[in-house]
Amino acid sequence: MKLRRAVLTELGSKPIAQFLVRLVVGCVFLSEGIQKFLFSDLLGVGRFIKIGIPAPEIMAPFVGVVEIVCGLLVVVGLFTQLASIPLIIDMLVAIATTKIPMLMEKGFWAMAHEARTDWSMLLGSVFLLVVGAGLWSLDSFIAHRGGEQKAEGSQR
Repeated sequence: MKLRRAVLTELGSKPIAQFLVRLVVGCVFLSEGIQKFLFSDLLGVGRFIKIGIPAPEIMAPFVGVVEIVCGLLVVVGLFTQLASIPLIIDMLVAIATTKIPMLMEKGFWAMAHEARTDWSMLLGSVFLLVVGAGLWSLDSFIAHRGGEQKAEGSQR
């Protein structure tokens, strides 16, 4: 609880920081989700077959849709903390299925090089889960608007 409060105090009060993290995390997931459909053999079903994901013809499109929908939600800052959860799971599965085997086969430095985006997306998603969308988001707009409507309703 103290850590969350410290993060919220230090970074959560700076709208530009949350906006920039949201922008990079959301845009990368959005782009990767779209590419799973555009380049199915390389990044979608074909990739899922190669790395041994069960039911690749179902799972690749499912993951693509999750990345597109949650990426868009993160970009606009709508249900950001909720949308971060599937993205965190997505990255944990990606690391477990591709980077851990690479670590065992090629060693730490090869894995570290290949995992840089995965770790960045994982940590960016965790940041958004903990801190939220920030002031420059639809989440904030809705929360403030809801507060105004409650205040107006109590004045009647």
